Amino acid sequence: MSRGGRWKKKVLLLSLAGLTACGPDGAVPEAQRTGARLFDANCTACHQQNAQGIPGVYPSLAGSPIVLGDPKPMVRWIVKGVRPASMPAGRFGTVMPQFAWMKDTDAAALVTFLRSNFGNHASPVDPATAAQALGE
Repeated sequence: MSRGGRWKKKVLLLSLAGLTACGPDGAVPEAQRTGARLFDANCTACHQQNAQGIPGVYPSLAGSPIVLGDPKPMVRWIVKGVRPASMPAGRFGTVMPQFAWMKDTDAAALVTFLRSNFGNHASPVDPATAAQALGE
């Protein structure tokens, strides 16, 4: 990727992360930047840059009850590959890869990013909640 392309990508990610999550001084919190980077590096290939997915192949994360509901099942699905009970098997022919390398802080940042972007408006997830979800 060209130097200009990388710069544009960074500007897009930081702009996307800051749409709903700027602090009172206008700064983008580190967790939002981390969540945006994790989404870009690990999720966009399937769920697309706009989080709309590919109909019938990969689910949309925008307005998703899984994303907007209790964050613990989402954390377990991302990190451990444990499908939430509310997501019936066979709805999509693909399998969600597990990202077992993610730390509690990574999972919390990614889920918070998903819950606060793409038209989603749900509360942030703290690392303690992610740790609790992974310990269950």
